[in-house]
Amino acid sequence: MASNCISSSWSAKQNKLFEKALAVYDKDTPDRWKNVAKAVGGKSPEEVKRHYEILLEDLWTIESGHVPFPYYRENGSNKPLRPHG
Repeated sequence: MASNCISSSWSAKQNKLFEKALAVYDKDTPDRWKNVAKAVGGKSPEEVKRHYEILLEDLWTIESGHVPFPYYRENGSNKPLRPHG
């Protein structure tokens, strides 16, 4: 399908709608991915399911310690610092 390349990118708004839809439609919801896709708009059930699978992979990578935490300034700035080494 030619539109796959275009529809595979996710806007910040779509990501927020996706997160909200996941809170509404849990794993026990019939037609979960169809409902999530409808809530997001512009995505197929297959696309939202794959987006969820990627999210789970990312969470596993972070929680398993494969992604280092950024260093932050002590003054409360949220700008990451590079470690001194």
